[in-house]
Amino acid sequence: MTRATRNTIDLRMRLLAPLLLVLSLMVAAGAAIAQPDPASRAPAPAPSAKSGTTPLPNDAPVPLKWLPPGAFDPDTGPSDVVFPAQQMTLRFNHKKHQGFGLKCQGCHTKATTSQRAEDDLVPDGRTCDQCHGTSHADLAQVKAGEDETGQCVFCHLGAKDGARIVPFKIPPPNLVFDHKKHADRNVGCQQCHGEVGELELATRDQLPRMRGCFGGHQMPDAARGDAKAACDTCHLREATPTTGQLLPERRGVATGGRIKTKFAEGQLKPPRWMQNAGHGPDFLARHKRVAASNSERCANCHKEDVCTGCHDGRVRPRSIHPNDYLQMHPVEARMATQRCTSCHREQSFCLSCHQRLGVSMSGPAGVRESGRFHPPKYVWSDAPRKPGHHSQEAMRNLNACVSCHVERDCLVCHGGRGVGGGFNPHGTGFASSCKTQYKRNPRPCLVCHIPGSQELSSCR
Repeated sequence: MTRATRNTIDLRMRLLAPLLLVLSLMVAAGAAIAQPDPASRAPAPAPSAKSGTTPLPNDAPVPLKWLPPGAFDPDTGPSDVVFPAQQMTLRFNHKKHQGFGLKCQGCHTKATTSQRAEDDLVPDGRTCDQCHGTSHADLAQVKAGEDETGQCVFCHLGAKDGARIVPFKIPPPNLVFDHKKHADRNVGCQQCHGEVGELELATRDQLPRMRGCFGGHQMPDAARGDAKAACDTCHLREATPTTGQLLPERRGVATGGRIKTKFAEGQLKPPRWMQNAGHGPDFLARHKRVAASNSERCANCHKEDVCTGCHDGRVRPRSIHPNDYLQMHPVEARMATQRCTSCHREQSFCLSCHQRLGVSMSGPAGVRESGRFHPPKYVWSDAPRKPGHHSQEAMRNLNACVSCHVERDCLVCHGGRGVGGGFNPHGTGFASSCKTQYKRNPRPCLVCHIPGSQELSSCR
């Protein structure tokens, strides 16, 4: 190599050295960006072996907003009697499947057409075959898929090679329910089951709450349609009292018998939030107010002998009325007869006592004379008026009179067509103030007088 050639090569190397330095720095920087320091890099999260076995990862509690409508804090879940305990031996991730764009009806294909509560709406294996490459056409010879998600152990908890799959168990609810009717009225899945799409495994905690059902069943007629809030709309009834045969109750046909309250899972009792009707330890002390406010609700489940078993003294001493109730009961009986007749019968209870004491228009003549409730006729009704006359007693305490008598009893004598042409109930000088009385309230005048009568013409 000549000296001139060497000089040319040295010159080129000196010119290329800066460029090579820049290129080496760029490559090093790119490598640093592509491969960060292992000490500062967080490891990629490995898939959890428990994914899809609990509602949320690490068995975190489900937020109240994701539970079905009607759930309140602290939530105790749906009724154990209405929805019996389930045996869940499956692993399933709802959130992941909805992330693939699947809708509820894509797997629960019968949900919009089911008309009975005991219909099995859980997807069978053939639904899973469409995506996982499995074959459940013959349950005696199930064929697994090729990848991990198609293996039996991926979905069936506790499954082993060659071992029998442990079946899951979802008992039918003790309820009358028609999915189709709700779907036809555009009731969405979330309105009964909450935000299942936010969860992994959907447990029985996502089953409806009674308070949530009332949200729709107690709406105005135009909004709720035929979905009445009566108990037998959703609850099963006992056998009919005439034939003794069980009703086809789970189709919603409940035409006889009382609400069925005793099941293998326990006894059906109303919750506390329903008009304070919860049958808790304190219900004995407050049940009288609940029954008085709505006795028809109690009659859905109980017969009258449940009440009389305690209140007639056979089980417990009578302690409903205060000691002086004998003097007070006429007024209350007039004010709330329905409350009295919920326990007592007029013909067998009230009338027999009144006849015995002479407080009636019938009964033995001797009893009426010796046990007369009012003073004798010459004191009570004959003229002249004197102490003890009924007119003075009525003005002194009219409540005592109306506890037994109604207005038409007075008209027998005081009406315009009463005894002897009627008696004038007005005092001296009443004509001078009758216009004011008539203008203030004409109803008392019309009790005795016809609207077009001559007697009223001077008072108008």
